[in-house]
Parts: sequence; structure tokens; C-alpha cells
Amino acid sequence: MSSITSPAPSRAAPRRLTSQDFKTLGLAALGGALEFYDFIIFVFFATVIGKLFFPPDMPEWLVLIQTFGIFAAGYLIRPLGGIVLAHFGDMFGRKKVFAFSILLMALSTLGMAVMPTYATIGVLAPILLVLMRILQGAAIGGEVPGAWTFVAEHVPFRRVGFACGFLTSGLSFGILLGSSIATVINTVFTPEAIADGAWRIPFFIGGIFGLLSVWMRRWLQETPIFAEMKASRTLAPELPLKTVLRDHLRGVIISMLLTWILSAAIVVTTLMTATLLQKIYGYTAQQSLAATSFGTLFLIFATSAAGSIVDRVGSGRFFTVAGVVFGIATWAFYSFAASSITLMFVLYAIMGLAVGLVGAIPYVMVRAFPARVRFTGLSFSYNVAYAIFGGLTPIGVTTALAINPMAHAWYLLFIAALTVGIGIYLMLHGDKVESEAGIEELTARLAKA
Repeated sequence: MSSITSPAPSRAAPRRLTSQDFKTLGLAALGGALEFYDFIIFVFFATVIGKLFFPPDMPEWLVLIQTFGIFAAGYLIRPLGGIVLAHFGDMFGRKKVFAFSILLMALSTLGMAVMPTYATIGVLAPILLVLMRILQGAAIGGEVPGAWTFVAEHVPFRRVGFACGFLTSGLSFGILLGSSIATVINTVFTPEAIADGAWRIPFFIGGIFGLLSVWMRRWLQETPIFAEMKASRTLAPELPLKTVLRDHLRGVIISMLLTWILSAAIVVTTLMTATLLQKIYGYTAQQSLAATSFGTLFLIFATSAAGSIVDRVGSGRFFTVAGVVFGIATWAFYSFAASSITLMFVLYAIMGLAVGLVGAIPYVMVRAFPARVRFTGLSFSYNVAYAIFGGLTPIGVTTALAINPMAHAWYLLFIAALTVGIGIYLMLHGDKVESEAGIEELTARLAKA
């Protein structure tokens, strides 16, 4: 197995983040937030959508499983969409893929906003719903790894963690935006009014936001690293995926395991918990969505903080400690969330801070692949793992809850142990996984040439 290496740049005087860097980070994070909002708004209206797009005589538990199954369809298509978009990103440029992915997301979200229900067109309704989720999955499959690659190749090596963490904060803000708008919809409208059509409003908003993001990304510049590779004709000489699977399998495995951690943390603690708080813990829709928004607010700050910390202490020590904190925080939340609404909010804030460890995950992933196949390597690993673990987690956890009411908590405890295990591995063998990334990667290559 080939280890991942690159020329070691001089670290005597690494440059600081400039105003142009912050502009790039801001535009990339905002665009990612709006696109992620489009992708996840579905889950906040899963109960209503399930009742509208499936036969009315279907058992409620089966409707919930099938609705989350459609949610999972968006994850299952991500590898195909991500690999195709990443291929073009490695061959023709990161910026072009950015614009296309968000346009595809905007159009599919608008499509969901205008879809007829089961009462109007029968079985075609869930079929169209699946189709729109597939298009959304293809779009998000290129967006997230593309965004991490894009920002990592714009900043100094000592700020790669912060840049990726800040971008992840933007994605988390998309979740907060979705839960906040869902809270407003559930507060302003009655359940009957929501079922009659108010559920469509968040999808209209998302589609408009997506089109706005397409326009905003025109001000982004191609990454200096890709621009130099294109000018010097050192782009991947063969199919990027072939190179990744042949030469960088270690990076693929570590990245997939880290994606498992990320998907479990986000899907269970954020996307599913609004529904779990209603079904298991007895809270109203408004209380559950408000709690999700509150916890996500802390997650937003924690992801940027995690990126800054991992820049300073390294990935091994960070994940070893963060895994322990994550396990304690999630177990405490799901054990005592039913005690009182005040305690539930406090514990959700603590859990949001602990889940912020996901902000450090792309730090390892962008450094696991060299620049010429970085987009493809990251996208393949991330999307295949997310399709498996992110897509099947809602179904698996929902099914397991019928056997054990704390199944979700036990699953996250396992994820915490996995995080610690990866942290220990990176402390011992991180030099075989992580190479240089950032502007100095370009400087080193030019110096060597």
C-alpha cells in the first residue's frame, strides 16, 4: 500500500489569512449553508410529507420508515453524483462544479415545492418525491467534498483545519436555518394548514436561496493549486478514481471511517432528534424543533473551534479526547431529556458542543489525498460512506427503537468508541495518512520544479 506523501514545505514564515481568504471562506460557507438547507429541510417535515405522499390507511410506523427511506434515497445516490462531479472538479476545475451542484439542488428543491400529493396523482406522488431526492443527493454529493477541497486549497497550511471547520459551520448553519424555518411554520400555522400546503413554503424558500447562491458564487476564484496544475499540465494523467483506489487506499479507509462518525453524529443528534423528541420523549413539534435549533447554534460555533484546535494539537490527540466527550454528552442527553424541558435544552447545548468534533474531520480528509486527485478521493470516500451509514442510519435506528428505546444512544456510544480508536491510530500512524495541504503545497511543488 502506498503511503501518502508530498514535498515538505518550509514553515519558517507561513502567511496569515488575508481579506480575500475570508471573502472566499464566507462565500463558500454561505453557499454551502443554503445548499445544505435545501437538502435537509425534508427531514423536518417528514411526518407531514409521509401522510401526504402515502396511502392514508398505511400504519403510522410503516409510513415513518418509508418516509425516512425516501430521505435515505438522497444519500444512496450521493456516491454517483459525487464521483461524477468530483471527476470534473479534478479535471476541469473546482469552481465550475460549485456552480453546477448548487443549481441542481435549487431546481430539485423547487420541484419538491410544487409536487402533487398522493390524493391527487396516487402512486406517482412518492415516485416523484424519490426522483427529486435523487437529484438533491447528486447535488450534495459534489457540494460538500468540493467545498472542503476548495477552501483547503485557498488557505495557508496552518489554517486548513480552521477553513474546513468554518465551512462545516456554514453547513451546520444550513441545518439551523432549516430547523428555525420549520419552527416558524409550526408556530404560525395550524397542523391542518401545514398539511393543506404550508409545508411547501420552506421548499420554495430553499429553491430561491439556491438560485441566489448560484449568483453569489460568480465572485469565487479558482483555487491557486488547481490553477497551477492546469497551467503546468500536471493534472491527473488518468481516471482520478483509478489513481485513488490504486495508490491511496489507506486514505480512503480512514476517510470513510471518519465519515461514518460525521454521518452518525449529524443524522442522529440533529436531523432525527426533532422527531425522536416527539415520538419518544413526548415533546410537541414546536418544542422539539426549537430544541434542535438551540443545539445546532452551539454546533455552529463548535465546528469552527474544532478546526482551530486540530490545527494546533493535531488530529490524533484531538479525536482521542473529543470521542470521550462525545460519548458522555450524547448518553447524558438521551438518558435525561425527558426529565424537564429546561434540562433538555441545557443537555442539547452540551451535546451540540460535543458534536462539533465533526468540524475537524475534513482536516484529515483533505490531507489524505494529493491535490491532483484530492476532490475525487475525498468525494468517493465521503459519499460512499455517507450513502451506507448516513442513508441507513435513520432506518436502522427507527427499527431498533422498537426493540430498545435507547437504541439511538447505544449507537452513538459505539460511534464515540470508534472516534477514540481512530484518534489513537492517528497518533501512532498519522504520518502515513496525512500529507501537506494548503497554499504551501503549491509553493513546495513549484520549488521542487
